[in-house]
Amino acid sequence: MWNLEELSEVVTLGEWVDQGVKFVIDNDGGSIEHTGVIVDWMTEVLEIGLSATPWWIFAIVTAAIGFWRLGWKFALFCFTSCALIFLMGFWPQTMITLALIFASTIISLFLGLPLGIWMAKSNRVASLIRPVLDFMQTMPAFVYLIPAAMLFGLGRVPGVLATVIFAMPPVVRLTNLGIRQVSKEQVEAGITFGCTPTQLLFKVQLPSAMPSVMAGINQTIMMALSMVIIASMVGAGGLGNDVLSGISKLDIGLGFESGLAVVLLAIILDRITETFNGETTKRRRFWQKRSN
Repeated sequence: MWNLEELSEVVTLGEWVDQGVKFVIDNDGGSIEHTGVIVDWMTEVLEIGLSATPWWIFAIVTAAIGFWRLGWKFALFCFTSCALIFLMGFWPQTMITLALIFASTIISLFLGLPLGIWMAKSNRVASLIRPVLDFMQTMPAFVYLIPAAMLFGLGRVPGVLATVIFAMPPVVRLTNLGIRQVSKEQVEAGITFGCTPTQLLFKVQLPSAMPSVMAGINQTIMMALSMVIIASMVGAGGLGNDVLSGISKLDIGLGFESGLAVVLLAIILDRITETFNGETTKRRRFWQKRSN
């Protein structure tokens, strides 16, 4: 019989994981490099586009969207927040952070939405993927940075891909949940009217599940924002660098200002995206009454 000390020497899970990552690096056939190039290119394009936009144009566009979705008070908040971030000197870092969020969210949705639909269509697939999602959500976020940095080096790419792993589960779960909660009567009515499986999905199930899907997208964006800040530890850049610098230097002012910029960005993203949930907002009802 083995005692606990002998058993601990046999069960070396950490070494197995380390060897597995090294095996992937040595035998990937160039796929890791190609993936890194694509992710880096997409993030760089977003970063260049956002950074080239003057702050006041971005503020006006954001305020216009805020007015459309939530009214003049939130529009004023959006413009004031953008102006405050600019005056504090964090505008370039904010645009880099926003580019990382957009890149991570696009990849998360590209992978997560089909996966959620697949889970809704198959109980067996759902039972297999659900523990993986549990693992992705409960593993400490810092842990994802280690294999990402080993596979892709330092920079934007490991930060984006680690963020994708951390932020993707909500959209997968809520897409699956939303489609499963579509009433049987609606599905049966679609079948009765001759819908093919594809038509049934896109014309009946997804429209009915849209509030749940949009809630998942909202949560994915929020989790991407939180992980992008942590990803500064592997050189992702953005506001995370200033937060990390404030911590390392014990600079309370820098930490507070950079943290405030993160909070303002999070509020704007959260409030705007949560309105795209299939429900009619007060502003939309106002314009509908005007048009009638």
